[in-house]
Amino acid sequence: MRLGAHMSISGGKHKALERGRDIGCETIQLFVRNARSWSSKSLGQEEINKFRKIKEDNSEIYPLISHNSYLINLATNDKEKLKKSYNAMLDELTKAEQLKLDYINIHPGSKDPDEKDSKALLRIADQLNILLNEVKNSKVVILLETTSGQGNYLGYCFEHFISIIDEIDNKNRIGVTFDTCHSYAAGYDFSNIKKYYEMWESFDEIIGIEYLYAFHLNDSVRELNSRIDRHIHIGEGKIGLEGFRYLINDDRFKDIPGILETPKGEDVSKDIMNLKTLRSLKKK
Repeated sequence: MRLGAHMSISGGKHKALERGRDIGCETIQLFVRNARSWSSKSLGQEEINKFRKIKEDNSEIYPLISHNSYLINLATNDKEKLKKSYNAMLDELTKAEQLKLDYINIHPGSKDPDEKDSKALLRIADQLNILLNEVKNSKVVILLETTSGQGNYLGYCFEHFISIIDEIDNKNRIGVTFDTCHSYAAGYDFSNIKKYYEMWESFDEIIGIEYLYAFHLNDSVRELNSRIDRHIHIGEGKIGLEGFRYLINDDRFKDIPGILETPKGEDVSKDIMNLKTLRSLKKK
C-alpha cells in the first residue's frame, strides 16, 4: 500500500505536496476548494502552474486525491440544495483536472428520511452521469467513500455502491474509497483474519474488487456496528493493529493509496506517528 495523509493547503495548494514530501508520504489527499463553503474562487494560472511544477518535481508522490466539500449532497431531493451541490461538484472536478489530480473522493450523500434508498441512490448516479459527461475530456476518477451509516447517510453497505456504479455510463471514471473507521462502524468486521477475508470476498462479490481505488486509514473510537463516525489514531481504537496489519500486507492492495484521516495536532507530528505505526506493521 502507498501510504500518505490528508495534507493542509495553508499557504497554497502546492504546500500540501511539499508537506507530504517532508514527512515521507507516498501519496496525499488535499482540498481544492473551501470544504465548508458553497463559494470558491477560480484557480489562477500562476497557482495552477506552481502546483503542476511541484507535482512534477515530486513525481514519486502519487496518486493525488482531492476530497470534496462537506456541503455537497448529490442524494438530496431538495432542488435548490441539489443544484448547489451539482455546481460545487462541477467546480471540484474542474479544479482537479486543472491541477492534474488523479481522483476526487466524495461522500455518496444524505437522503430524506422519508425517501427510499433506491430513489436517492439513482439520483446520485444521475447527477454523476451528467457531471462526468460535462467533463468528459477529463481523466479524473470519482471515488465514492464508504460511510458509517450515521443519520441518513448512504454508503454504509456495499449494495449501495453497486446500485450507483451499475447506473454509471463511463465505468472507467467511478470507483470506491474504503474508509476503515466508517466501514467498521457500519458493521464490517476485519479485526481477525477469517473475518478479513470474508469481508473482501463479500466486497468482490457485490461490488467487484476492481472498483477499489483507495483507502482512508483511521481507527474507530466506537465499537463495531455503532453507526457512529469517530476517528482515532491507528491502533488506539476498536479495530486495533491486527486489522491494519492485514491491509498493509495484502498484496492485492500494494499499489493502492492509503490516506490517513486521523486526528491532527498543531503540526504534522501526529501524521508522522501514524505513518510510523503503519510502516511498522509491514512484513520485512
